[in-house]
Amino acid sequence: MDKLTALSAFAALSQGNRLDAFRLLIKAGDQGLAAGEIAEALEVKQNTMSASLSVLHQAGLVRNERQGRSIRYFVDMVGLRGLLAFLMEDCCGGNPDLCRPILDDIACC
Repeated sequence: MDKLTALSAFAALSQGNRLDAFRLLIKAGDQGLAAGEIAEALEVKQNTMSASLSVLHQAGLVRNERQGRSIRYFVDMVGLRGLLAFLMEDCCGGNPDLCRPILDDIACC
């Protein structure tokens, strides 16, 4: 991931509803959530949530899939990995032992 793409991702996450939606989608995993489900869970108007999800999609952090009349959203794991790799690129001056606690904290069990 390059710097401009990372900045776009950070900008997308810099608004409360978008960050909450992104974290909710991370929690949902492979099941994802419909836009209406996200809006309901976060108590946000559906059109506001659709706009927020669009920003996250354009930043490469979520992907969507049409299912009948609704759109289901999922975390884009490639985008998330790219952002995390960008942040950790020069971690710990080449000493991987210093990075291990961070990686252990973010690793799925």
